[in-house]
Amino acid sequence: MKKIAFAALSVVVLAASSSAFAQGKTRAEVYQELIEAQANGLNYVTDASYPDVSPVFAQQVEQHKQALAAQAAANRVASGSMPADSAD
Repeated sequence: MKKIAFAALSVVVLAASSSAFAQGKTRAEVYQELIEAQANGLNYVTDASYPDVSPVFAQQVEQHKQALAAQAAANRVASGSMPADSAD
């Protein structure tokens, strides 16, 4: 009797876990989230500073964000579109 109960419980657990994986993210979605996290400086979060950026890396994160903003502005200028606040 215990074997039947154990087998039934195993089947239920297996069915529940497989449906949880079916609702997960795709590899491409996870990869895109990783790129966004790195762009936001989240790879400078340490165990001691979680969930914030470690103060040791704060200046590097700020420089990285400024570089990304400058690159985005250069891309807008190169594509011919100007920001709304610059229009006369």
